[in-house]
Amino acid sequence: MLPLPPTLTPAEAKRNEPLAPWTSVRVGGAAEVVLRPATPDALVATLRFAAETNTPVTILGGGANTLVGDLGVPGFTVKLPSDYFPEEISTTGDGATLTLNAGSAIARVVTLMKAQGLVGAEFLAGIPGTLGGAAAMNAGTKHGEAMTVIDAVELATPAGLGWVTGLTYRYRHTDLPAGAVVTRVRFRLRRGDVAESQAKMDADLAYRKRTQPLAQPNFGSVFTNPPGHFAGALIEQVQLKGHRIGHAQISTLHANWIVNLGGATAHDVTRLMALAQQRVREATGIELTPEVKKVGRFLP
Repeated sequence: MLPLPPTLTPAEAKRNEPLAPWTSVRVGGAAEVVLRPATPDALVATLRFAAETNTPVTILGGGANTLVGDLGVPGFTVKLPSDYFPEEISTTGDGATLTLNAGSAIARVVTLMKAQGLVGAEFLAGIPGTLGGAAAMNAGTKHGEAMTVIDAVELATPAGLGWVTGLTYRYRHTDLPAGAVVTRVRFRLRRGDVAESQAKMDADLAYRKRTQPLAQPNFGSVFTNPPGHFAGALIEQVQLKGHRIGHAQISTLHANWIVNLGGATAHDVTRLMALAQQRVREATGIELTPEVKKVGRFLP
């Protein structure tokens, strides 16, 4: 049996925890052990213990961009609370910085932005998941990317906690040190026209509701957009829109989304992904790169 960090209480650890309910697509197996360290110090001690025992660690945020394998996730699956630290709001000359917990929902920064009369992060409205996940994958839309408004992130490692600035990033990826866990995110936003900001968010959310299957279990965009192309258009071009394997389906609304029709497995989803990649590669020579994060063990 996998040994647990001695610093954690029994309430902070649970074995064989099903993970499908914790992901937005609602598929996948169980975690060998789920850990919920109650304090930042407990998180650091957990990471240190995992490093000393060569135990794999998976960080599970909001589960919005995550595909868990049907055979489960070995080692420790760590879930961060949303209240490790008090939120901080610091006013500057032309705006403010918001220092928020990585375990908080992305919606939290949008709520505070509006309450403080700030603008600049409208593109985050409606994106599911946590702020830590948004920082780690540079979440965004065609209207903007998270790291353009993130001033710094706090990271936990086996050595302790520390703030980091100047991280390099690119489309849907931020270069974080291996094994580091985001614990807080600091946003720098400016003051502006809040009514105009709200109108932009309302228009964007209305567009998403018309064009994306938000009412069905999904994990958002499946593939990143290749340079000069849209993944959804390429998949639709090879006539896979609406195609299903088992209980997973390439959405009839947006071909770069896969939905769970009820009872889908991770194997259904990965077979659909592989089929889309194969068909697009054969037809266009373009290789589709998954945006979704796969964790755990998958059926062959």
